[in-house]
Amino acid sequence: QVQLVESGGGLVQPGGSLRLSCAASGRVASIGDMGWYRQDPGKQRELVARITSGGRTNYADSVKGRFTISRDNAKNTVYLQMNSLKPEDTAVYYCYTDKGLRGYWGQGTQVTVSS
Repeated sequence: QVQLVESGGGLVQPGGSLRLSCAASGRVASIGDMGWYRQDPGKQRELVARITSGGRTNYADSVKGRFTISRDNAKNTVYLQMNSLKPEDTAVYYCYTDKGLRGYWGQGTQVTVSS
């Protein structure tokens, strides 16, 4: 089993920044990709950003140039630096990782962008 714990969400004004963190624990040897997804009520969960164990990244078009994903393999932690936040970025953000054929999710952290 792999456990994921997110932190760093909160309320921020439009144009502001937040940094999310997600630490993996448990059977973390050989975990694969790590990433961030988000979900608004009534909508499907969508990919925000993803990073391989080797550091390759991909981003949703809506966040390119504003968000940066990074990863510390020694700490089994993934980060999401979010800049120039917009009201449409408001959602619950979920951390994700996989190991073999199994995926694991964190409990989610709320990000609210509002004036």
